[in-house]
Amino acid sequence: MDGHDVPASVEVERQDAVAVVHLGRPALDTPTKEALRDALADVGADPAVRAVVLTGRGRAFCVGQDLGEHAAALAADPGSAFATVDAHYSPVVTSLATMPKPVVAAVNGTCVGAGLGLALACDLRVLAAGARLGTAFTAIGLTCDSGLSATLAAEVGVARARELVLLASPFTAEDAVGWGVVAQVVAPGDVLTTATALAHRLAAGPTQAYAASKRLLAAAGHRDLAATLTAEAAEQAALGLTQDHRGAVDAFLAKERPTFSGR
Repeated sequence: MDGHDVPASVEVERQDAVAVVHLGRPALDTPTKEALRDALADVGADPAVRAVVLTGRGRAFCVGQDLGEHAAALAADPGSAFATVDAHYSPVVTSLATMPKPVVAAVNGTCVGAGLGLALACDLRVLAAGARLGTAFTAIGLTCDSGLSATLAAEVGVARARELVLLASPFTAEDAVGWGVVAQVVAPGDVLTTATALAHRLAAGPTQAYAASKRLLAAAGHRDLAATLTAEAAEQAALGLTQDHRGAVDAFLAKERPTFSGR
């Protein structure tokens, strides 16, 4: 798949084993949501893609739902206006969080509402200095979607998440660093380059080990110690059968740098 297979609101750029998914508009209307859902499903299922970057074009990463479209949906049928959560937002977040390869969010600017949910569903984040972030939902009489109630609490702690959600308080990229949400804040013009370089580094790594790590970390808050140990043992046993593990052990013993194929 390339950028010509989806609407212009979402473009997919291939760089060897990295797929860069560009959001062409900051507010998510139905064509954009459908295109993003389908693009992420495609790159997630493609074994040739070993790392993914999600970014926006222009000065914003994503501001969430297009409120003009939402107002029209409310006027037409309030009972079905939120069908988009199950049809679009939940599948998009599921793809980001569960695809068996790393996903890097290149947060190039404003990132609020469902946009923050998308960024937190990614595995790693690179933020632009000066970027504005926020939950935004209660400011319009709503609560979280896009997994934000879980991912925000996991990243910043329940007490701070409660404050950010209930007060709809904005925060900065620099705040996000202090809270442990992100490790890198760079100049706005360097966000995509930095995130893509990180994705290329990950794409050259042990893809199956990354996938196993994502599964284990995602379940960390829901398993007791015994279940965690059992799950880790199962993942390690499966990884022990991979070419990447055997090749890395041989390289270590030969004092060479391992080369990972993702198999």
